[in-house]
Amino acid sequence: MSVQVWTWILVGITFSLYFGIAIWARAGSTKEFYVAGGGVSPLANGMATAADWMSAASFISMAGLISFMGYDGSVFLMGWTGGYVLLALLLAPYLRKFGKFTVPDFIGDRYYSNTARTVAVICALIVSFTYVAGQMRGVGIVFSQFLQVDINLGVIIGMAVVLVFAFLGGMKGITYTQVAQYCVLIFAFMVPAFFISMQMTGNIIPQIGMGGTVEDGTFLLEKLDALHTQLGFNEYTSGSKSTWDVFAITLALMVGTAGLPHVIVRFFTVPKVKDARKSAGLALLFIAILYTTAPAIAVFARTNLIETVSNTEYKEVPEWFKNWENTGLIAWSDKNGDGKIQYVNGSATDGKPAYIGQRGQYGERLVSNANDSANELYVDRDIMVLANPEIANLPNWVIALVAAGGLAAALSTAAGLLLVISTSISHDLIKKQIKPNISEKGELWAARISILFAIIVAGLFGIYPPGFVAAVVALAFGLAAASFFPAIILGIFDKRMNRQGAVSGMIVGITLMLFYMIRYKTGLIGVMEARPASEWWFGTSPEGFGTIAMIVNVVISLVVSRMTSAPPQEVQEIVEHIRIPSGAGEASSH
Repeated sequence: MSVQVWTWILVGITFSLYFGIAIWARAGSTKEFYVAGGGVSPLANGMATAADWMSAASFISMAGLISFMGYDGSVFLMGWTGGYVLLALLLAPYLRKFGKFTVPDFIGDRYYSNTARTVAVICALIVSFTYVAGQMRGVGIVFSQFLQVDINLGVIIGMAVVLVFAFLGGMKGITYTQVAQYCVLIFAFMVPAFFISMQMTGNIIPQIGMGGTVEDGTFLLEKLDALHTQLGFNEYTSGSKSTWDVFAITLALMVGTAGLPHVIVRFFTVPKVKDARKSAGLALLFIAILYTTAPAIAVFARTNLIETVSNTEYKEVPEWFKNWENTGLIAWSDKNGDGKIQYVNGSATDGKPAYIGQRGQYGERLVSNANDSANELYVDRDIMVLANPEIANLPNWVIALVAAGGLAAALSTAAGLLLVISTSISHDLIKKQIKPNISEKGELWAARISILFAIIVAGLFGIYPPGFVAAVVALAFGLAAASFFPAIILGIFDKRMNRQGAVSGMIVGITLMLFYMIRYKTGLIGVMEARPASEWWFGTSPEGFGTIAMIVNVVISLVVSRMTSAPPQEVQEIVEHIRIPSGAGEASSH
């Protein structure tokens, strides 16, 4: 059977499963809609958390980023994995003991202020919409290639699918759907990795295969380093980022992970505090399966790409190249007129998106000669994982399986994010502030209408994205680090932290991060184009600036809180209480 037929079969089966679960687990109360009734087992919650966490960025983009960045891409592995350790140790148990539905709920009650709650809602919306933009774009990329539809139509199809299981089931439906989606995405990620590792190195375990040898006895990484240097790139295993920027990005991703509202809310869905700890540990284990495999896939994909395309005549390129050309996500321009694809260090375009229009003399799809670089090949980083099975000539069912896995990854995270947006509006704004006497049925409908609104906005972000998937997601982590993390961590461990300090810190932190992100990533402030790396503050990239914004937030929060009145005594007692382990009260009272 063709890839197309296999894709329809596998996507059809998995989507039927998701819809079936959504109908079975539809929410009948606000507690079920917001936190799945608080009765999810640690194992199910660990799998759901892993699926919620392993988004299109993890499944589609991370290996693609590493394959182009080489050693520098390790910041994503360190930051995103380390963040879960931080979350498990410092936040999850305490937030579960506090017992609220959402992060703005925690901040509003801990800082005894509707102003703090409103600021937290705004921060949650900014973080979630930035993050969900990457997910919807990932959905569009998968649909566009494997179902042969336009990327924008792919985004719209993804919106409709998410709407069904988020609208019906809320957190209850999403949780059990995500358990199924984890199984699909991890199977889809690992199967091609086993195949390609065996094919290239003779070792079926990709993590070992990455460090193994190829047919001529050369180590695979040595071979890739040699291919890189021949084409004018830095060695794959050497880094070009400064030590400070590596540290800044890693820390921003770590604390951003610990401050992401759609991840934190997962720990409110289990019955006990002990279960929150177990969930975090199991989630880390489930995530590690994919995260330790991604660098291997990056190496396999990069090696195969260079060997099958570089210096090859266009008429001899493999079928996969021409398939992906039709999406506009890979293309070439024959700048020297020899009919061969010349892939070397440098940009193939003039800095603008590849123009995919009329065909050139040799059939090439990229017509953009305004750039002085000799590089003729344009490759979108987000296609590396999806195209990898085709590059390696794997069976059609494996190629289709990757499509189903990519959709599962993107849709699971999109659903979690959209729920955060909906609960922020329906629970934290409408129920807690605008209309406190709203009935439970009314609040449930407000949550569903909010999801509908959020999906429409998310779809627009997917159609008009601010960058490739993982870059957008990395910025969302910076926003979470700059806004939520200090307010949550100081709210748990500093009795003296008051509402004035928390509100001041959150406003300054997220404003500073937004300013830097817009100025140095999109160029909307003061100039028409994004500012170059030479002008970065303290040599810090936009992806790492969340660390600086977080530090500023912490300093302002502490200074302002010490210059203003202490929190009420009952709030200080709540802070003391959530830090005491369950069952320790009797012992500590003697």
